[in-house]
Amino acid sequence: MRRAQRSRQETLSLRRRIIGLFYPNDPLKIVKARGQYMYDENGRQYLDCINNVAHVGHCHPDVVKAAHEQNQLLNTNSRYLHDNLTDYAERLSEKLPEKLCTFYFLNSGSEANDLALRLARQFTKHEDVIVLDHAYHGHLTSLIDISPYKFRNLEGQKEWVHVAPVPDTYRGLYREDHEDPATAYANEVENIIKQAHKKDRKIAAFFAESLPSVGGQIIPPEGYFQKVAEHVHKAGGVFVADEIQVGFGRVGKHFWAFQLQGEEFVPDIVTMGKPIGNGHPIACVATTKEIAEAFAATGVEYFNTFGGNPVSCAIGLAVLDVIEKEQLQVHATEVGNFLMKLLVEQKIKHPIIGDVRGSGLFIGVDLIKDQAKRTPATEEAEYLITRLKEEYILLSTDGPGRNVLKFKPPMCFAMEDAKFVVDTIDKLLTDMEKEHLNQEKTSIGST
Repeated sequence: MRRAQRSRQETLSLRRRIIGLFYPNDPLKIVKARGQYMYDENGRQYLDCINNVAHVGHCHPDVVKAAHEQNQLLNTNSRYLHDNLTDYAERLSEKLPEKLCTFYFLNSGSEANDLALRLARQFTKHEDVIVLDHAYHGHLTSLIDISPYKFRNLEGQKEWVHVAPVPDTYRGLYREDHEDPATAYANEVENIIKQAHKKDRKIAAFFAESLPSVGGQIIPPEGYFQKVAEHVHKAGGVFVADEIQVGFGRVGKHFWAFQLQGEEFVPDIVTMGKPIGNGHPIACVATTKEIAEAFAATGVEYFNTFGGNPVSCAIGLAVLDVIEKEQLQVHATEVGNFLMKLLVEQKIKHPIIGDVRGSGLFIGVDLIKDQAKRTPATEEAEYLITRLKEEYILLSTDGPGRNVLKFKPPMCFAMEDAKFVVDTIDKLLTDMEKEHLNQEKTSIGST
């Protein structure tokens, strides 16, 4: 028998008492969702602009049906042969460059990145890892160690971890006016490798989100990954592309975000999570035959109890089917371009908007206090996010200064949704500017 639903306050009180997990100070109580919309206990509809986990839309009927039908037949581990597992691996292989032909299935992006680290170290026989500043690769201990976003607030940087500057052409070391920012940022990685070698340390891997998200919705300059890969390969390391936030067609013009760097660039390892299962816990690592064989040569088998189970693979297949059937890559391109256009118009109107960047439905809006120094408008961004929630729009911030509005909505996000969000942002920013002007007048009058 289903119990009566608790009130929001009862749920919040219980969660504070017995759940040791992150949650905001004033959390919503969400009881159902569909497509790009979420609903609270009072039936109020919120537009979801940030949930890249519900990739093809919350509770997509095709995905729900696939899970239900397979659950009625069988769910077990991958010790037994099952067509869902091989069919899914085959479908994924069709989306990837030919050399990425061996797959491992897991339950989360963190597991995927942890396995990628193990694969890299076993293949290269090296230990050290190069990561981008402000990166976040997962919550396992091994991944906290390679996530500056986390380790700087905990035990600090390990000797075997090396941090390269984020290839940010808006507020980074080399900006939009640099003649060749891709080479300049890649040279920073080369210098890190040289310094590591002087200390007799050897590089196992370069880890990077294909589009740094926590770092501030960054779009690396084209050619950067190729040049980095050259330096890393020369040092005996491998290139790991973390597609956990940005894969599966989110960037629109390509299925994988690393493909924005050009057709000739192919990582050695690709990790997948979040959107792969539309909210179901499934993840994957794709790598080369050579790396997989080196891993198998240890004699220690890789086995994951729930990784690659029939239900997870049925869901994964359904997600791929929906992306193709509903042409969500084309949709992401069209709606993303429209959203970018509207946001750029707001940039001209509101000086607080310093930069608008993105690809497909991965977009960042960098809020600043002044045009010259590009100082992060952290407090203003937080205020705007709070006010948007009051207008039934769910958006959040990222970046080192917590000042970048991040758009990563479900891929069914529509043109009218984009217009609604931008019109609301326009209204709120206009109100903020008027209030600031009134405060200045009051301050001048009082003197």
